[in-house]
Amino acid sequence: MISSRYRSSRPYTTATPRPQMDAHARYRVYGPVQPMDEPSFLKRLFGRR
Repeated sequence: MISSRYRSSRPYTTATPRPQMDAHARYRVYGPVQPMDEPSFLKRLFGRR
């Protein structure tokens, strides 16, 4: 049996790490850092602005 497999000159994209971005470029692309959890209603009401 012949196994057909696609071969490319490009490396596997998930195996190669992405180049690092400096903080300002990352901020321009993705915006400010967002919290992991959504603040509660009371924190939004009485929290810092």
